[in-house]
Amino acid sequence: MVVGGLALRGATWEFRAHIVNHNNGTESIEVIGGRPGDRTVRSFGPDRIYPVTTKGRRRSAALAEPSLAEAPRLPLG
Repeated sequence: MVVGGLALRGATWEFRAHIVNHNNGTESIEVIGGRPGDRTVRSFGPDRIYPVTTKGRRRSAALAEPSLAEAPRLPLG
């Protein structure tokens, strides 16, 4: 997956969890990764998460795709 608006060169991210706060209705996506060798846990809004559709695709090309909030590929529930 690609995280929009985050300028970390060479960073890779893996999906960890989809979080819904039922008290205020907010959603976030937890991911693990970062620069090579990092295993940092970060949270982002679904509107900043983009799928990588083909291997070796450039980050800028992935950002041209709709975000997870605009066009979910799988149900996150």
